[in-house]
Amino acid sequence: MCFTNIAPLCNDVNVSPRKRDPRNRSTLVEIGARLLAQEGPQALSTRRLAAEAGTSTMAVYTYFGGMDKLVRSMVHEGFARLNRYLDGTRHTDDPVGDLASLGRAYRQNAQANPHLYAVMLGGSSLGGFSLTDEDRQHGRYTLAAVVAGVERCIRAGRFRAADAELVAHQMWSAMHGLVTLELGGFLIEPYTADRCYEAQLIGLMIGAGDDPRRATESVQRSRAADADGSAPTAEDGSSTAGEGGAPTGEDRGSTAEDGRATDTHGKRGRRKAAPPSAEGPP
Repeated sequence: MCFTNIAPLCNDVNVSPRKRDPRNRSTLVEIGARLLAQEGPQALSTRRLAAEAGTSTMAVYTYFGGMDKLVRSMVHEGFARLNRYLDGTRHTDDPVGDLASLGRAYRQNAQANPHLYAVMLGGSSLGGFSLTDEDRQHGRYTLAAVVAGVERCIRAGRFRAADAELVAHQMWSAMHGLVTLELGGFLIEPYTADRCYEAQLIGLMIGAGDDPRRATESVQRSRAADADGSAPTAEDGSSTAGEGGAPTGEDRGSTAEDGRATDTHGKRGRRKAAPPSAEGPP
């Protein structure tokens, strides 16, 4: 009699599927990147990830569908964080100073997210985990801000006429090289990372055609402004802008004739970008 009465009640129970917690997803990405960078691909297993994150092994499949997609998510997340740093830089009347600020934002992101930086740009061995060519090119959208900055410098007569994308690639290569040396602990007194980085920024501006005196002044002024907090970033590397660097609220504005972003009051604001989804693969 009891079983007959209970059965209908059991059938009526509505069990909702467990919701994904984005904080757990982010934790798994962080831990996975750290394991790859510090211990190599042999350390990256569902059991090790679960133990480090304090969760079950099924979490990897719940959030990513498998280990390959977890590694792919590390790349996507790494570039999303870089984009937020670039998006948080000042946009002023000095295009050369602004370009220098982008260079510093690139370095700041690497300092804040060294393990993700190593994975997304090939500094960590992926072992048997695979990335497609599309995955490797995923983060190229972050270079758009640098290309736009170079174009501004050319239009302003500070740089010589040139292929802006090629110049941006040259600057990216130079910055990546210094950041890699810094993260590896190779830049020490008297040629510290700060000293080398600022000298490199000035050298890159001069190499692109700027007057040495003006280049030095612009880079030094932007450094002082950046030190005052021009890039509002949270402890996790995210900016105070919306998800993925998207503008929100009053920051959502228009674009001036020279490509400068303006807010709703017509003031020059921070760069806005439209990156692909920061979530990456499911």
